[in-house]
Parts: sequence; C-alpha cells; structure tokens
Amino acid sequence: MDILQQAQQELARFHTRRHFLKKCTAGLGSIALGSLLGCHSSPAQDALLSLTQPDNPLQLKAPHFSPKAKRVIFLHMAGAPSQLELFDYKPELQKLDGQRCPPSFLEGKRFAFLKGVPNMLGPQATFRQHGDSGATISNYFTHFPEMVDEVTFLKAMHTDEFNHAPAQLLMHAGSPRLGRPSMGAWVVYGLGSENQDLPGFVVLVSTSDPSAGKSVWGSGFLPTVYQGVQCRSKGEPVLYLSNPGQVDPAMRKKSIDIINEINQKEYEEVGDPEILSRISQYELAFRMQASVPDVMNINDEPAWIHEMYGTEPGKNSFANNCLLARRLVEKGVRFVQLFDRRWDTHGVGANNGVDQALQEACTQIDKPITALLKDLKQRGLLEETLVIWGGEFGRTPMMETRASANFKGRDHHSEAFTMWMAGGGIKKGFTFGETDELGYYGIKDRVHVHDLQATILHQLGLNHEALTYTFQGREFRLTDVHGKVVKDILA
Repeated sequence: MDILQQAQQELARFHTRRHFLKKCTAGLGSIALGSLLGCHSSPAQDALLSLTQPDNPLQLKAPHFSPKAKRVIFLHMAGAPSQLELFDYKPELQKLDGQRCPPSFLEGKRFAFLKGVPNMLGPQATFRQHGDSGATISNYFTHFPEMVDEVTFLKAMHTDEFNHAPAQLLMHAGSPRLGRPSMGAWVVYGLGSENQDLPGFVVLVSTSDPSAGKSVWGSGFLPTVYQGVQCRSKGEPVLYLSNPGQVDPAMRKKSIDIINEINQKEYEEVGDPEILSRISQYELAFRMQASVPDVMNINDEPAWIHEMYGTEPGKNSFANNCLLARRLVEKGVRFVQLFDRRWDTHGVGANNGVDQALQEACTQIDKPITALLKDLKQRGLLEETLVIWGGEFGRTPMMETRASANFKGRDHHSEAFTMWMAGGGIKKGFTFGETDELGYYGIKDRVHVHDLQATILHQLGLNHEALTYTFQGREFRLTDVHGKVVKDILA
C-alpha cells in the first residue's frame, strides 16, 4: 500500500477535521503555521497533514543561490535630498552660480516646476574628502564621515519619474502605478521570515507618511501576509495590538482558534489563498502581543547606546527608529524600512530653502545613521545586513523658478542622484558612477532604479528574473520588465 492510500485511510478514520484536531495537542491556528509536524511520526500521517494543512506563508524558504545578506534596512529620505549639497560636489557649478541656464539643459526635458529659463544655483554647502577612500562629503554631515569607508556611493542613479509619489512607488514597488507589491513584500514572499513571532517586514516612519502613502510598503497582488507592518517608536508599538479590557490572553487565544476554525472551513469550501493569509495574520498578531512590546522597548539599552544614536525614548524620532531597526534585524526581521519625510527642498512657502532645510534635515539623521552602521559592525551584523540610503530622485543644478533670492530651492530631477549602500557583500569605501561637471546627467556607470532592486535581491540570494508571481494571466516581478545586477559594486 503506498503512502497516499495510507493517508486516505487515516483521513477516513478521523472522519472530520475537528476530530483530527483533537488527536493533537496544538490548536487550529497552529496548524495554519505548520507547527503540528511534531504531532506526526509516520509517513502516512505526514502525507495526511500535507492534504489538510496549508503551508505557513512566512516559513523560511531556500534562496535561489547562496546569499551575501540575510536582511535589509532601507533608509528612505522621502522628498528627495539634493545630491549637490550632500555627496556630489561640483566646483564648476559654483562658478556658474546665478547665471542663466544653458538652453540645452531644458530642451525636450520635463520638470515639475521649472518654467522659463532659470538661473544656475551653485552648491550651498562646502565639501571635504574623508577616510582612506577620499569620499567627498558636505559639511552638513559631522558624524557620517567616520563611516564612509564602509559604504559604496552610487553617484549616477536615475529614474523614470520626476514627481514624488510615482517615483517612490517605482523605487519601492517597481512601478509608478498603484497595485504592485513593495520590495519588502517581494523579499518576504521569496525568503520567508527568520522569526515567526515578528513580522517579516516592518516599517518605521519618523515624520509623516511619504507622498505615495502606505502603498510603498503594501503587498499589492501578493497575499496580504507579506505587506509591511507599521510599528511606532512612541505609544503603542502597533495600533490595536493590545487586548481590550477584560480580555486576557487565554480568552484571546480561544477566540482566535474559533475564528480560524471558521476561516479554515471557508478555505476548504472556496480555496481562496487570501483566507490562509487571514489565518496566519491572526496567529501572528497573537504572538506579536508578547514579542513586539519587548523588541520595541529601547529603554533597556545602555546609556552609551542612547548617546551614540541620540535617542529619546518615548518620542517618535528618526534616531529611535534607527535603534529599533538594529533591534529588529538582530531578532531576525527580514526587511526593515525607515521613512523620513523632511527632504523636499523647493525653497517656497514654509520651506527654508535648500541650504537651511538640508542642514536641519542632516542634523536629524547624521548621528543615527552613523551609529546604526557602527552598531551593526560591532555586533557582527553588518556583513549580513544590507543597508541602503537615498531618496526617490535628485535635484536640478538650476534654481527652481518659484524660489526667490531668500529661498534658494532646487526642482525635481530624474536624471541624476546619489544613493549609498553598506554591508551585505557590498564593496567598502567605493564610488560607482559619475555625473557631468554640473551634476545634471550621469555620464559613467549609470544605475537605474530597477538595477538597484536587482542588486538588492541578488545580495539576498534571489534572482530578480526568477522571483515572480502570476497575476491576471501573466508573471510579474519587482524589476518588471528590465534591470541588471550592478556587479561592479559587489565585494
């Protein structure tokens, strides 16, 4: 008698799923998470389990090939920081400050706010070389230069979009239109999670949501179990995670088991995979009630760690979120996404212009990002954690025509911007790509957003062309439909 026939006999003996569950010590919710394997010892019973139990969608999955990184921390500076004041120093642009823009810069180009013929705007910061690598960094950073020998700068990034929301969607979901899964969702879909008591994909927002909203950490057409879970560094870590009054953990667990029993019956009737996501999410939420408050509590960190990051427990800050990012990856969270929305330096309205606004923004992130890299390195985590920093596009070398002499701002620019990466098998102290003498266009080793995405997936052991999901009759991928791994930056 083969294994399947034995399994069918087992199924006949149990009669109903409820009777089957009574033979095991775990609850129905645990079945959805695959934890009943220990209840079975014979091949026939294992085959039976495979017939009645859906796989845990967050279980660990094998990568396509050996990875260099196990997890990702993506630091997104929403609003698009000006590369010309931070990392891409252009002395020639300084010489042209205040002069009329060459017409060739404007012909056939689209801009968000530039009208007429604008003036050129020289760098508002001063620059120095730092570290053994000689990386050129602006004076807006005082701490980050300590760690420049750990990073690779991508100086000729470019994108297809010049407005915030579409560019953010392209950066994080591979398409400027709504409905696609975010990068973190793709990664957890492809690899699963190392910690079954925490979400595989966590989002931390230090100011307000980015222009594209929560779609940049959504699951799109992937099952919703893969979407990012937004946590907070102030107040309740996850909204509505705590039990209501008069509801203890035992009562909560019992209610979840009953709800999931109903969900399981519905799944067996209609076969909708989203129901499995619902079962998994109920179970994960229950476990998170114990695990999340612990990992999100930074009060137990030593004083020197708080000093290094510049944290203020109990407040919502970028510094707190950087420390939380370290704690989360330390616990096995696969993808941590930080959003900081203070980088839209047009120089109009309440904005103080590219110079003052950028100085203030850099003051908020300088110490925390430096501490994050140091902390990961001293704990032996940087080698297997890929850290990415950057915005959704760059800024023009021309002054925005809406700005005045008192508010010097730059317009959106899709053709050239700077990002950096560290850890996770990326070269140290390296610069890749080059822009022209005015920082207007990439002239060497340009990197498209899809190339960046392909490289991130590659470092995690995922082939960006093979990580696909079938939706509406065709296969989709994050880099749909182009992109290449930037091999020159790999260690």
